[in-house]
Amino acid sequence: MERIGAALIDIDGVLTIDWEPLPGAVAALERLRTAGLPFALVTNTTSRTRARIAAKLAAAGFPVGEDDILTAPAVTAAYLRAHRPGARCALLNSGDVSEDLTGVTLVDVGESATADVVVLGGAGDAFDYASLNAAFRHLQHGARLIAMHRNLYWRTAEGLALDTGAFLPGLEQAARIEAEITGKPAEAFYATALTHLGATASAALMVGDDIETDVLAAQRCGITGVLVRTGKYLPETHRSASGTPDHVLDSIADLPALLGR
Repeated sequence: MERIGAALIDIDGVLTIDWEPLPGAVAALERLRTAGLPFALVTNTTSRTRARIAAKLAAAGFPVGEDDILTAPAVTAAYLRAHRPGARCALLNSGDVSEDLTGVTLVDVGESATADVVVLGGAGDAFDYASLNAAFRHLQHGARLIAMHRNLYWRTAEGLALDTGAFLPGLEQAARIEAEITGKPAEAFYATALTHLGATASAALMVGDDIETDVLAAQRCGITGVLVRTGKYLPETHRSASGTPDHVLDSIADLPALLGR
């Protein structure tokens, strides 16, 4: 392996499940920190702010702070400020992430006034018929569609649960519009993460449990991809994937050994 100078690491399904640490995850990050390897925890999680994520992980023993966290909402805010400044954004998201959407004008998706942009975050109870139909009406009146990700599902303590990718294609087809994706697997997301760490793609690796969104998307950006067999990992999605991961590990606990080769 080429010498690695930085690591991008997914959170849900790699470090934790339902915010409970996976075996060996805390120790793995402690070893990276001790070795002085820069890392960023990159996540499509839309239910918590960067500050809350950092506090939750720190309470579980992970050696991280807010500056180590890069979320889809934070990257989405930067995208909206750059490409849709001043736009009225109707946010449909399960969880309050307004703290990470600084500089963005948010309106309730159910407001009668037409929004300029419909922004989809993470799915959950907020994705009911009334809200999805209200978003559809905004799109019919010319609003742009931005989604933080296309994840079909995520792993919970009770099993897999539906995510935004299970609803987004219906909105796109009904409104005859294609969403702009700002979180993983968007190339801009990985570019932002590398800039955050001051690293080049060839000297970085990405560790994830989603072979398409985390691993192969990173590899297309020139980043070494590492798939872990935890979280949402399924043998059938591995076999039918559009490419081959650079490395496959049983869990994040095996990452320090891989880096030490």
